[in-house]
Amino acid sequence: MQLKIAYSPCPNDTFVFDAWAHGRVPGAPRLDVTFADIDVTNGWAEGGTDGHDVLKVSYAVLPWILDEYALLPCGGALGRGCGPLVLTREPGLDLRGKTVAVPSERSTAYLLFRLWAAETVPGGVGEVVVLPFHEIMPAVRDGKVDAGLVIHEARFTYGSYGLHCLADMGEHWESTTGLPIPLGAIVARRSLGADTLRLLADSARTSVRMAWDDPAASRPYVMEHAQEMDPKVADQHIGLYVNEFTADLGENGYAAVRGLLTRAAAEGLVPPLGPDALSFP
Repeated sequence: MQLKIAYSPCPNDTFVFDAWAHGRVPGAPRLDVTFADIDVTNGWAEGGTDGHDVLKVSYAVLPWILDEYALLPCGGALGRGCGPLVLTREPGLDLRGKTVAVPSERSTAYLLFRLWAAETVPGGVGEVVVLPFHEIMPAVRDGKVDAGLVIHEARFTYGSYGLHCLADMGEHWESTTGLPIPLGAIVARRSLGADTLRLLADSARTSVRMAWDDPAASRPYVMEHAQEMDPKVADQHIGLYVNEFTADLGENGYAAVRGLLTRAAAEGLVPPLGPDALSFP
């Protein structure tokens, strides 16, 4: 069996999927890998016609795709102290009426930002523009936008752009809910059937554990796709985003996902979830 999968070139994804993508997970289906930005994979999942069997997507897009795709209970990005940041050139900037760059309007980062802004930015921000992740910090630095919503390794590198952290969406989420932060999910087509879905989950979980057991084995794959990232930053990235929730969402992980999407639905930001939408075979 060979399945088509799409995930990002970010270090957490390449670390997680290295063993599986290179045929080292016993009994796992072979993978035909496509690398794509999260905004692209979100769009593919919503369209449902791209031909990929497995996708890394934002948790925020789940309410639109769970009829077609099942959420795998492992392989994704969810944790604590790892939330998106709002960056500005000037500390303490008032965002009312300002232009904010975001990585995707369907991203979990943007959903967390909207929940935060609804409480903290009276009257709301001005224009929201979507930019590829790697263009956001330069755009803020160069004054093309007033603020940028960033994810992943930007947490470790924004100071080199002369930028300031105005707010941490993760801190806001954790302080108001007590739950970890849901960011990226792994989903697979329900049409594959329950047996294959369970095999996919087992394969992802084994791949994660193999990466933990021998981190050096994944290093060439990680650095090949890390867009000239400093190896130390790549290690920080992996350490932050690959954790116990990557191996198994567990009770707290599922509670975080339900909490985010239920709260967002109450604000009218996403469609409501059905009672069994997150169930896994």
